[in-house]
Amino acid sequence: MSIFLVLIGFLLLVVGGEFLVRSSVGLSFKLNLSKMVIGLTVVSFATSAPELLVSLQAAYDGLSDIALGNVIGSNIANIGLVLGLTAIISTLGVDRDFYRFNWPVMMLFSIALYFLLANDKQLSQIEGIGLIVALVIYLFFLIKRARKQRVPIAEEVDEKLADSSYFKIIIWLIIGGAALYFGSDFLVRGAKDLATSVGVSDYVISVSVIAIGTSVPELAASIIAALRKEKAISLGNLIGSNIFNIASVLGLTAIVKPINVVDDVILSTNIFWLIGFAVILLPLAFIPTRLEIGKYKGFILFGAYALFLALTFL
Repeated sequence: MSIFLVLIGFLLLVVGGEFLVRSSVGLSFKLNLSKMVIGLTVVSFATSAPELLVSLQAAYDGLSDIALGNVIGSNIANIGLVLGLTAIISTLGVDRDFYRFNWPVMMLFSIALYFLLANDKQLSQIEGIGLIVALVIYLFFLIKRARKQRVPIAEEVDEKLADSSYFKIIIWLIIGGAALYFGSDFLVRGAKDLATSVGVSDYVISVSVIAIGTSVPELAASIIAALRKEKAISLGNLIGSNIFNIASVLGLTAIVKPINVVDDVILSTNIFWLIGFAVILLPLAFIPTRLEIGKYKGFILFGAYALFLALTFL
């Protein structure tokens, strides 16, 4: 029954996330927001909605370890699993903005998360507000740099949604919201039962099963695009997703309800895996092939992720 709840939860999160992105983008066009602003902010927030709902649901249920494990595990999976497998299939180019802006900001947020948690083993409401303020500052500079450099916007901003009626947008929003709400509820309940039945902690399930599940839509889209020899995934978008997970998901969750460090392995081990995966991206972008992440580097990332999962369960 627990596995069934987890699978249904995953399915509803995928459906809910898709409809929420559609409604958010459609509404943004109605509000006359530029395609660039929609791509850099609205889509990023909408695609972080599954992680946000899961973390909020877990925090409300008193399962802070699931709320934290979901974000930490998703960020590790984004680099080790999504980027690793995509690079194995199709070589990724690295733009200069990666090491000049995106990577340093991701490192800053990752290290800040460690110190905020290590300080008193809690992410308080004040710290949550601080993360949201930092995110707003990041978005300000992100949009400013994009306008200056005339950065092309990712393909996920479908211009056809500009013609959507308010009725469609409202229906999409209702479907997306309901699917995300019930999906997060089923997933957290199923994960809790699954952890009990297999004899591991809630945190172990959240940092592995739940984290992979919330990364599945991004992983599937990236692999399909790579197999088609299309632009598989933007490294900048992937890093942006990690920043949003820390700042918006944990920030908003902590504002609603403070997040406590329940499992000591979070601070003794897994937070260092999170920082380690972020750190390794820089040398991989330059050595031995400059500004390129190809098959062998993909195997390194995927191998490191497989090792992380093995050690998590052991």
